[in-house]
Amino acid sequence: MRRREFITLLGGVAAAWPLTARAQQADRVRRIGVLMSYVESDTTAHQWTNAFSQSLQESGWINDQNIKLEYRWAGPNPDLLQANAAELVRLRPNLLVAGATPALAAVQRETRDIPIVFANVADPVGQGFVARKRALDVDSHVPQFGAAVA
Repeated sequence: MRRREFITLLGGVAAAWPLTARAQQADRVRRIGVLMSYVESDTTAHQWTNAFSQSLQESGWINDQNIKLEYRWAGPNPDLLQANAAELVRLRPNLLVAGATPALAAVQRETRDIPIVFANVADPVGQGFVARKRALDVDSHVPQFGAAVA
C-alpha cells in the first residue's frame, strides 16, 4: 500500500463529511472513532492517521475544536480489537473509521447504525462487508481501497 494512495482516500473521507450537518450545527463537536488493526508503535500506521487528521484539518475539521478523534490500536490481538471496537461504539461517534479488514469486521459486529469508512480492505463485497461498493471516487483508481457506509 502506498502512502500517497492512503492519504488520497482519507482526504476523500474528509471531503465526504456532510456539509449540511456542519452548517446546521456549527457549535456541535463531532466524534470520529478510529480503529486500527496495527500496533500503536507502527510508524507507517501513524503516518496514515496523521495524514487523516491533516486532511480533516484542511477541510475545516480541527481535532479538539469541532471534532474529537478517538483512536484505538489493537495490533494482531483479536480480543483487544473486538474490545476496542465495542468501546468506540459505546462512545456513539458520528463516524467510524476502520483501518484494515480485521478492524472492519470488529466494528461491524458491534454496530450497523453508525456509518463506517474503511481502508485497506480487499474485496469488501466478496467478504460480505457491504452489499455493493458505494465508493469514494479514488476507488476506481486504487482498487485495494474502499469506502462504504455499512
